[in-house]
Parts: sequence; C-alpha cells; structure tokens
Amino acid sequence: MKKTYKIDVDCANCANEMEEAAKKTSGVKDAVVNFMALKMKVEFEEGADPGEVMGRVRENCKKVEDDCEIFL
Repeated sequence: MKKTYKIDVDCANCANEMEEAAKKTSGVKDAVVNFMALKMKVEFEEGADPGEVMGRVRENCKKVEDDCEIFL
C-alpha cells in the first residue's frame, strides 16, 4: 500500500534526512520526500498498519529535524 502525506520542512537537506529516517522505520518498504512539493510518499510493507507506522515515522523524522511536520 502506498500513501502520500503533506509535510512541512524548511530545507532540502532536512527533507533528505526525513526521507532516510522514514526509510529506516520498521513497516516502511520505501519512502520518497519531494521538497519542492512538500510531500512524502510512503510504501508500506505487506500487512503493516499505516497509522501505527506513520506514528513511528513522525517520531524518527523529529529526531533528525525537530521542527518538521507530517500531516497525517
């Protein structure tokens, strides 16, 4: 399953860090952050609960960029 989320991030480097943090989150098969569009596309692993996984993605992204936001 793939979903797209609106994000708020200040710079392209921070967006790259968010992408890497999302990719390392359990339950995420792949993630792509588009800084210009302020969107994050997430592909979830089979059987993963998107709501639960995105909570962990948000936590991991806040560790690398504390003022970023993912609108769930």
